[in-house]
Amino acid sequence: MPELPEVEVTRRGILPSLDGQKVLAVLARVPALRYPLPHNLEKLLKGRRLEGIERRGKYLLLDFGNGRLLVHLGMSGSLRLVPADQPAAKHDHLDIVFSQRAGTLAMRMRDPRRFGAVLWLDSAVQEHPLLKVLGIEPLTGEFNAAWLKDRLSGLKAAIKPVLMDSHRVVGIGNIYASESLYRAGIDPRTPAGRVSLKRLERLVPAIKETLTAAIDAGGSSLRDFIHSDGSSGYFQQQYFVYGRTGKACRVCGRPIRELRQGQRATFYCAGCQK
Repeated sequence: MPELPEVEVTRRGILPSLDGQKVLAVLARVPALRYPLPHNLEKLLKGRRLEGIERRGKYLLLDFGNGRLLVHLGMSGSLRLVPADQPAAKHDHLDIVFSQRAGTLAMRMRDPRRFGAVLWLDSAVQEHPLLKVLGIEPLTGEFNAAWLKDRLSGLKAAIKPVLMDSHRVVGIGNIYASESLYRAGIDPRTPAGRVSLKRLERLVPAIKETLTAAIDAGGSSLRDFIHSDGSSGYFQQQYFVYGRTGKACRVCGRPIRELRQGQRATFYCAGCQK
C-alpha cells in the first residue's frame, strides 16, 4: 500500500505540471471505486484551475477554488501524468484532462483493486469523517518527544503497532515503523508506555529521518506503486531490517529476525534493538 512517502512523492510529482492549469474534461470509466465517484465531477471541475495540492496523511487534496478533490490511492493505486490521447489500460479508471501550452495532459488514476477513493469536499475539509480522525503529521515540529511521551503514557500495547495507528500519528506504515525503530535502537515489542523520554528523543528524529530519506529516494517500489512519470522509488535499497529476515544486520552482523504483530510482519535486530 502506498504510504506517506509514496503519497508525498506523488504530490510533488504532479504539482509542477498541473498547478494553475485549467480542467478541460473529466473521463470516468467506472461508477465507483471504494465509494461512488461524484456524479457531477465534470460539472464541478470543467473550466476550473488547480490552485494547489496538499497532503493529509495518505490523502491528497486537490484545490480547485470551489472545493477540493480528495484522492486516496488505496492498496494499489497510482496517479500518472500521460498525454490525454494515450489509450487507457484495463485498470485506468479516471482521467482529469488539463490544458497545457504544448497540448493536453491527463492526470490518470490507475487502481487495479479499486480500493482507492475520489471524493468531492466543498466545505469544512478537516471536519470530513475521513480526515477528522487522523492523528498528528510526523514531519511537523509539533511531533516531538514530549508530545509522543504524553500520548503513549499508560499504553501496554507494543510500540510498533502503536506507531502505525493513524489515529495517533499518520503515515508511519509497516515498512517505516520497522525501519524507524531500528534506527532508534528500540525493540518493537516494548510496551509503548514504557519507552522512556530519552529513547523517544531518539525515536522521533529517527521517524523523521526515515520518512524524509524515503521521500528523497522516491519512496519504496511497492508491488503496484509507480510515480507520476511511470518510474519507481529505490528506498528499499536502503532498508536496514524490512524484508531482510535471516540476512546479516548491516551494523552488528546478527541475523535479522521476523515476528508477527497485529497480523503484520515486523523485522528487527536483536543485537541493535533492545
